[in-house]
Amino acid sequence: MRLVRFATGARTGVGALVPGGVLDLAAAVPAAPDSVVGVLGAAGPVRDAVARAVGAPDPAHVLPLDAVRLLAPVPRPGAIWCVGYNYRGHTAQDDPAHPDVFTKPASAVAGPQDPVVLPPASAEVDYEAELAVVIGRRAHRVPEAEALDHVGGYTVLDDVSARDWQRHGSQWALGKAFRTFAPLGPAVVTPDEIPDLADLTVEARVNGEVTLRGSTRDMVFPVARIVSYLSQVVVLEPGDVIATGTPQKLAHVLDRGPRWLRPGDVVEVTVSHVGTLRSVVVAPEQGGTPCP
Repeated sequence: MRLVRFATGARTGVGALVPGGVLDLAAAVPAAPDSVVGVLGAAGPVRDAVARAVGAPDPAHVLPLDAVRLLAPVPRPGAIWCVGYNYRGHTAQDDPAHPDVFTKPASAVAGPQDPVVLPPASAEVDYEAELAVVIGRRAHRVPEAEALDHVGGYTVLDDVSARDWQRHGSQWALGKAFRTFAPLGPAVVTPDEIPDLADLTVEARVNGEVTLRGSTRDMVFPVARIVSYLSQVVVLEPGDVIATGTPQKLAHVLDRGPRWLRPGDVVEVTVSHVGTLRSVVVAPEQGGTPCP
């Protein structure tokens, strides 16, 4: 399943992407939970009913994509954990012994149709293309061999970053924390839709030009190890998000030197089999209020 949150008029709902648009789960399965995380955690007859409805959608319950606004599938994660330098080739150094972990606040989350707002306080805003994990079952001190059992699904995250603010101290957190710096979506894709988690292409395009490309096969720490590692310290709750790191930008892009995001830029982040997240960059006065 490819689960989404959507708005139509004043109403918000939970749905699934199907041929022809978005299946409104409240109409198709009245007993379905009213959040993406709730659907991921549903079991027994409710989960079976949702699966049947998605597998054979009733056209009367399908909303055309142009009739809805897609929202962040997980609007207020309890935690957003991020892993830095997790792709080989991202730095010239040897593989780290442990994941380099930092956090982003839930207030940074933006939906897949919200803009990225350039903050007045930063002149060096950059983008990162990442596969993100959405926890489906509570995880605490889980072994690596069982870690994926606690994953509810996968989505796409652009770890927007203010590089100048990252240099203000030894911690990166403030440079990652501005409003709209965590575009998320468009869907949470359940694990059964992913043929090989270790062979996904991660790519970014700016104004149509491919600027970054890598494969999850080059991760230093694969998803299961990251989930297990974090769970040794914290209790991962359903709806928590883990961003698994970005590949390095392509060599010819790096050779040009830094090119920071500008108003009007269009950033597209694609993870194969998961989806494409498209964000338009705007100046602060155009930012409005994101709709996570």
